[in-house]
Amino acid sequence: MSETPTFGRYAEIPYDKMSPEQQEGYKAMTAARGGLPGPSKIFVHNPKLAKVIGPFGAHFQKGQYSLTEREREIAVCVVTSHWHSAYPTSAHERIGKQAGLPAPKVEAILGGLPTSFDDEREQVVYEMAMTLTNARWVSRGLHERAVKALGHVGITDVATLMGHYTSVAFTLAFYDVPDGASGMAR
Repeated sequence: MSETPTFGRYAEIPYDKMSPEQQEGYKAMTAARGGLPGPSKIFVHNPKLAKVIGPFGAHFQKGQYSLTEREREIAVCVVTSHWHSAYPTSAHERIGKQAGLPAPKVEAILGGLPTSFDDEREQVVYEMAMTLTNARWVSRGLHERAVKALGHVGITDVATLMGHYTSVAFTLAFYDVPDGASGMAR
């Protein structure tokens, strides 16, 4: 294993230096994700985790779940900025804008400022994300609006997406991965 950090404070393991179990985790992760984006560079160090988190993260790729890309990016931007994790927050600021979210709304989310959305589903996703990341009680009204707008599949997609990106934000913050870090070429 390289002692010199290659991705923030994390020293990535070259494939030929990985244990057989880590190589299996690497293969599982790349099969599910098509590569090693962001925290996957770190998750692959833990082969048991890589085998489950790769497919779990792949569930949240375009067309694999019930949310639109705009809805996904609202929740992800709320979560990653809440945890002050530079790499994913910056990446999803760009992705959110590319998905068509207005720049002032994305910037308000990242700055912790209130904003609102004309689309009912987007507003519900925003309210869910803000409520849950700020450890607030989900009101009966928000619950009822979410069930009506997103259904239970959408609600569970938002909640588990937020959990996934909380682990992403924590991992990347712990290893102090800066905005735009590229890591080892693979």
